[in-house]
Amino acid sequence: MALPTKHIIHQRHVIASLGGTALAAIVQGLRKNGKPARAPQTPGPELRQTIAPRSPSLIKDYVVHVGGDPSAYRGVVPPHLWPQWGFPLAAKTLKGIPYPMAKVLNGGCRMEVNRPLPADEALTVTARLEDIDDNGVRAVIHQKVVTGTKSAPEAIVGHLYAIVPLAKSNGAPKQKARVPETATELAYWKIPQDAGLAFAMLTGDFNPVHWVRPYAKAFGFQSTILHGFSTMARAIEGLNRSLLAGDTRQLSVFDCKFTRPLILPARVGLYVEGSNVYVGNALGGAAYLVGTYALNGAKS
Repeated sequence: MALPTKHIIHQRHVIASLGGTALAAIVQGLRKNGKPARAPQTPGPELRQTIAPRSPSLIKDYVVHVGGDPSAYRGVVPPHLWPQWGFPLAAKTLKGIPYPMAKVLNGGCRMEVNRPLPADEALTVTARLEDIDDNGVRAVIHQKVVTGTKSAPEAIVGHLYAIVPLAKSNGAPKQKARVPETATELAYWKIPQDAGLAFAMLTGDFNPVHWVRPYAKAFGFQSTILHGFSTMARAIEGLNRSLLAGDTRQLSVFDCKFTRPLILPARVGLYVEGSNVYVGNALGGAAYLVGTYALNGAKS
């Protein structure tokens, strides 16, 4: 599939918000000798925005890119696309927080699907800073993004968990996540080198660590790394195709952690064991995503 360059025009709000976050991080670094700001009270104020329906062409190309079937989303928006419109508003909830945001890592997210999101209606989006868990070694920043329409209020509830390293831990290193030997393989993917750039064009997340090799290497990676939300979307579509017979409306909850950077290009599989889901190299191998899922009628 050719790079989806035509969709960059749809990403101006996401690009602007990420640029603003990067600029704030730079300014914050320049002020490092000044008195640090206080952590904000949480939960913070709820921000609200109404945005236009997503382009049908964007939705189709996005679904194909992450391994889904566009015909399964007639009249509705894939719920795992929510970061595309949610990030710009979520970024505004972080204004003024006293952490080195240039070091922020995507720790994971939780997606709750209450009802299908209509594709032809304007989206009402709210975002709020829910909580900051700071133990002196790292800060976990929890944000909540809710998306709905006039006919489907609060259709999708998303929770973002960003991790900001603050100091070296004196404790024993945590054991790295692995795919259980007893899991079942549902799919195996060959993800190309340019997957990060393609996902950026479809979602607006142009963090250069995902598509500029020298930049990624400067941060200690062997090459560019795949977006965590791209890994998540591929996992969800893998479940839809392999486990749910193509029914994209069965999934009600997907809750995951991004446990390692996924270096591009990559060959990885999708594995399940009960309600647990993994993206990793092989049975018993390194896991890049670890999560759980629930179906309608069994929300957890």
